[in-house]
Amino acid sequence: MSDSETDDHVTRIVSRLSDKIENFALVIEKARLHEYAELTVHPWKLILRNILYGTARGVGIAIGFTFFAATIVWLLQMLGKLNLPIVGDYIADIVRIVYRQLEIRPY
Repeated sequence: MSDSETDDHVTRIVSRLSDKIENFALVIEKARLHEYAELTVHPWKLILRNILYGTARGVGIAIGFTFFAATIVWLLQMLGKLNLPIVGDYIADIVRIVYRQLEIRPY
């Protein structure tokens, strides 16, 4: 091998390594590994962040369930007002069962 062939070979290897390092840096940046490393150094940030996320998630679930339950109750009230024979009897049975349960276990 001559010096120019060796230089070309080294240049190609360095170019490939440079491309691979750039790709690796992009992958690490996309994975946000620096944020994970920072959280391991500062565990209180992780704890605070988890408490905040958990609280927000709990409040969101509570609000969502409230809207869902209110919609179901409203639909059942509308069905009860229609006096449909089968549905009305079914709703009346549910109401009777609930009242019996409340009489058995007063809170």
